[in-house]
Amino acid sequence: MIDLQLVGCVTLLTQSKTYSIDGILYRYLYSNGTIKHTQYMFRPLPKQRKSADLQLNRDKVLRKVYEVPSLYNQHQATQTATAIQQSLF
Repeated sequence: MIDLQLVGCVTLLTQSKTYSIDGILYRYLYSNGTIKHTQYMFRPLPKQRKSADLQLNRDKVLRKVYEVPSLYNQHQATQTATAIQQSLF
């Protein structure tokens, strides 16, 4: 079983960590919007059931987003002249 930790503060979101939202693995991209109405963007990792980016507000992030510590900094991307290859493991 994978140990999951609920995200306690939105300021702790980083692009190097892997997050689980509703059983799907995501990577945090960026935040945008105003200070009161900030939106947080997540992109699913390759080979996941979902393929679209996910946009969540602060309350949803604090309720639905879990950090997966065992996959910290595991996803990598290799760029060549013709393609980009991403790897989870």
